[in-house]
Amino acid sequence: MILVYSLGGSILAGRDPQSLRLYADALVELAKEHKIFVVVGGGKIAREYIEKARALGASEMFCDLIGIGATKLNSALLVAALGDYAPLEIPDSYALAARLAEPGKIVVMGGVAPGQTTDAVSALLAEYVHADKLIVATSVDGVYTADPEKDASAKKLTSMTIHELAQFAMQTEMKAGSRSPVDPLAAKIIERSSIPTAIVLGSKIENLKKGALGGHTGTEIRPE
Repeated sequence: MILVYSLGGSILAGRDPQSLRLYADALVELAKEHKIFVVVGGGKIAREYIEKARALGASEMFCDLIGIGATKLNSALLVAALGDYAPLEIPDSYALAARLAEPGKIVVMGGVAPGQTTDAVSALLAEYVHADKLIVATSVDGVYTADPEKDASAKKLTSMTIHELAQFAMQTEMKAGSRSPVDPLAAKIIERSSIPTAIVLGSKIENLKKGALGGHTGTEIRPE
């Protein structure tokens, strides 16, 4: 299978080298039988820098560029953990990402263009390479009816259609550094190409495999 991962920057940044290697090992194991692409987010470092830039009067476009820079840093960290199993070059286009894909190699990339979250980048990459599944490994364990950090009555949705995901995501504010399981643009891309998707808790390494092959406790997004 061709698998595309959207890996939240907060999942990687700040971890010690040993735990980073555990993530890398899990991806390497999957790469023995599947073609793997990973898009890494900006995480905490991106949000901190974006917040400071906004306070200094920077435009949202400029904040997006800061976020892209953070994704490249986090991508480089994962490439270091993967060693010989990843190309050293971090692609800045979908075409280059596809060209870098070789048997057993894991292609890692960050943000590409302002106005796009790494979820949107991963969804576009999944379209481009005709992925069999998109796995969004994030800081929450699925899609909830409300923000679980702010609303104690929020309920997790274990399954939903791509159309329901698109409708749900339209409630999300699109700003640099926004925190949401899937942003509106990513959801619409998933919808238009009927990309099977799983949203899982990225802090649990086993969800990298379970998100792709089944058995996770997150949210499964199914084509209609």
